[in-house]
Amino acid sequence: MLVLSYSRRVLRFNFPARTSRGALTEHTAYYLRLHDDQEPARVGYGEAAPLTGLSPDDRPDFEAQVQALCEEFNQQQLADFPYEYAHRFVGAEWPSLRFALEAALLDWQNGGRRQLYDTPFSRGEAGIPINGLVWMGDAAFMHQQIEKRLTEGYSCLKLKIGSLDFDTELQLLAEIRAVAGPERLTLRVDANGAFAPTEARSKLEALARFELHSIEQPIRAGQPAAMAALCRTSPVPIALDEELIGVTDAAAQEQLLDTINPPFIILKPTLLGGLVAAQRWMKLAEERGSSWWLTSALESNIGLNAVSQLASAYVQSDFPQGLGTGQLYHNNLAAPLRIEAGRLHYAPQETWELPA
Repeated sequence: MLVLSYSRRVLRFNFPARTSRGALTEHTAYYLRLHDDQEPARVGYGEAAPLTGLSPDDRPDFEAQVQALCEEFNQQQLADFPYEYAHRFVGAEWPSLRFALEAALLDWQNGGRRQLYDTPFSRGEAGIPINGLVWMGDAAFMHQQIEKRLTEGYSCLKLKIGSLDFDTELQLLAEIRAVAGPERLTLRVDANGAFAPTEARSKLEALARFELHSIEQPIRAGQPAAMAALCRTSPVPIALDEELIGVTDAAAQEQLLDTINPPFIILKPTLLGGLVAAQRWMKLAEERGSSWWLTSALESNIGLNAVSQLASAYVQSDFPQGLGTGQLYHNNLAAPLRIEAGRLHYAPQETWELPA
């Protein structure tokens, strides 16, 4: 019989993670642990870590819901359960919990080795290209991060913008381009909805001279007509991010993409409802000629690994993914995940530090 349990861990950042919702100093993760009572050594793990102020399931009763899930699951006395049907236990209003259950099921079904898919990445044969993330902060803090990322060998950087004076942010981009042109370094920016619709066009024109790959969510979510107009005319390709959160109905998803017609969408399984939900968005985007990439959402290494494994199974090119944020924590679970020269690698022969 399959047995589902959970544990809780408060993750502490090496430095405050400055987001559009404020500065975070800690982040709580709930780990699902799945095993067969007849085969206790084979264990599957998943991580549910709602993002403060952004996740639909960032709620005071979240832990009670985790506990209720374990109780309901165990009452079924299951011998097996396909991960694709996790929605039968977890509703769409609990996206990070559904992601955790799917990952735990898929991990267990594949031997409990943290190798959710059989790919060159999971076998330790190839790395996944990723962007180096530069967090929002004062100019000195961002300078420090930019210099570090360049020396680490990244060929793609992503900068969070919108928290500083816009002229200061333009100067930072100019300094990066003075060091590395577009042929050497791909630049992405993420505005987290910081631009007002009335100013967005002029700011996008100012950004265009730096030959950016894309800008994520220039205006806040929930303004489809304004976003559609920007996508039609923007000199910088636009990627939807927060715009996708909470849109779980299949017809609403199709309508959103048909209305806005974005060049890119960003897929965060923790926020969108898991592995199956991300795969559905991939399919819808591809049918409409939009591209996508996967991004972690401040998960610890358990969740990061699940997103990375998904990327390794579905990404068909050397398009950099938004992975690697697990290194932000000083008390993260040790894992065989390594970043080398802008690529994330998995070493299956190495050991994990696993939740209790």
